[in-house]
Amino acid sequence: MATSSTLGQTQRYAAGALLALALRQAQTHQTVPLGSHALDDEPEPPDAAASSAVLEPDARDLWTHESRGLLRPVLRFLEIDPKAWAGVEKTAASSDPKHHIGAFLRKVVEDEDDDEKARSERSDQELALAKAVDAMAMGLESGGVVESAAEALISSATGSRGGAADDDDDDPESSASGRAKDYRKMAVLYMLLSACVADVNMAEEGMGSPRVTKGYDARHRVALRLLATWLDVRWNKMEAVEIMVACSAMAAAKEEEQSRESSSPSSRWENWKRGGIIGAAALTGGTLMAISGGLAAPAIAAGFTALVPALHTLVPVIGASGFAAIATAAGHTAGSVAVAASFGAAGAGLTGTKMATRIGNVKEFEFKTIGENHNQGRLAVGIFVSGFAFTEEDYSKPWEGWKTNLERYILQWESKHVIAVSTAIQDWLASRVALEVIREGAMQTVLNGIISAFAWPATLVSAAEFIDSKWAVAIDRSDKAGKMLADVLLKGLQGSRPVTLVGFSLGARVVFKCLQELAQLGNNEGIVERAVLIGAPVSVKGEMWEPARKMVAGRFVNVYSTNDWILGVTFRASLLTQGLAGIQAVDVPGVENVDVTELVFGHSSYLSLLQQILDHLELNNYYPVFHPCTPRAK
Repeated sequence: MATSSTLGQTQRYAAGALLALALRQAQTHQTVPLGSHALDDEPEPPDAAASSAVLEPDARDLWTHESRGLLRPVLRFLEIDPKAWAGVEKTAASSDPKHHIGAFLRKVVEDEDDDEKARSERSDQELALAKAVDAMAMGLESGGVVESAAEALISSATGSRGGAADDDDDDPESSASGRAKDYRKMAVLYMLLSACVADVNMAEEGMGSPRVTKGYDARHRVALRLLATWLDVRWNKMEAVEIMVACSAMAAAKEEEQSRESSSPSSRWENWKRGGIIGAAALTGGTLMAISGGLAAPAIAAGFTALVPALHTLVPVIGASGFAAIATAAGHTAGSVAVAASFGAAGAGLTGTKMATRIGNVKEFEFKTIGENHNQGRLAVGIFVSGFAFTEEDYSKPWEGWKTNLERYILQWESKHVIAVSTAIQDWLASRVALEVIREGAMQTVLNGIISAFAWPATLVSAAEFIDSKWAVAIDRSDKAGKMLADVLLKGLQGSRPVTLVGFSLGARVVFKCLQELAQLGNNEGIVERAVLIGAPVSVKGEMWEPARKMVAGRFVNVYSTNDWILGVTFRASLLTQGLAGIQAVDVPGVENVDVTELVFGHSSYLSLLQQILDHLELNNYYPVFHPCTPRAK
């Protein structure tokens, strides 16, 4: 059995194969609409092969291909025999993956035929990890409340019963077996995540292409989402594992920095495996950050040292000195900036970023933190872009109530122009002319005209002309801000961490133009994990939707309202004849359309409804949400 893991050789092979299958399925779901959780139970259409050939003309386009650097470094980390790699890749590309998935899921949770002592040691380590995950997840659910995480840690350390992993004891033997399998699932996910973020140099041993990108690739995170779904593990537990691995990586990076001159590449590799797999890193990082509130807290080292005896009892293989060493490293590591730096950030991160070069006439482009997740080792970043505002506070206020474990930033861009066009629209809506237009039902003419040829009433034409000049400037600035956002992501100021982009109104156009720019520059598929466009002033047919979709590894959501006639007025001209994403569905494979017509009655409604819409989307689910978005009962 490998020294870096509790898993045996067969189990590690099964884990690697499951990740390969998840990578392949996630890539397929970029363009093939998702149905049920049954993974395409329906028979393949006759032209499926031809369609696949059109979508993927070259095997090098596959996420599992060696040129992508997504799979083989993981297989090496798992210490899987290189002779077996080709077989894993072939299995992943199978046209009927669901049978393979079931077989590997069974194999990965089964115990290998070894002696009772080894099984007992493995069980103890996996139990420790599972309880640490429960403690961290509990802290995340309660908003980082100290007491809940501390109680869970004490419960784990003293061996007392309780927690999410314990079941009823009506059948003790069956219950114990079920719990053991749950513990094994967490061990598998922890190990795979560690493998995904490890800096594995494939070239140094002649085992294929070097890793294309360092850090945490968005495609890996999407695949792990799918794999967690297959294993029936809630995503907040996976987020807990991410924080643990982040702390582990920072501690290992600190240790490597201190011994860089005297260490050989092989010893550095062993150090990383020691810091990145089950044991000290899991318990040290996750639980302590839940208790302390962040790596930047000065008390973390002292507090961790005090907990060494209890942790040493849980995971004796590490030893008290190992815990103390990581405590010291963590105590001298700052939170958000250190995580970003450990994963390839250029400079100090997004906060306070000043663009070295400006595009066009853009004068304001600044990232600001939002929420309390910036000192807690988050391995995923969220960037939120408002595009309809009456004050500068409207850039951040709509996003504040949404509960998410992302490290969150808002992008404040060209507030002068955004506020000007928003105010102009609001002023016109309050005028007598607007009231008359609404009473006459002329807005329905606008909505109908988006699909067909239209003749607008003179009152609407005059309204559009009143707003036109301000809107044209705002559109121009949003396109340029999108290019600047792409430049920021390409420079890696967020660190090599998966990014979720969410924008509404003109902010949605900023997000779309960012994705379009990434597509035009090429080979940037691993940056963005999810994208959400809400009330987007983007043409349905006149833009690069397919290339933009390929820049998003996971869910790509278009939220629209057929009632949003003001968007139709302000974004009319010839583009309306091609359709508008903010008012109708986008017929592009892989784009998830969500109709919020029953909720949104005007463009400005989005300001107060964003949290409800985002809650409805359930973005942490791998699969789309199909139920309608309706007003909440009062």
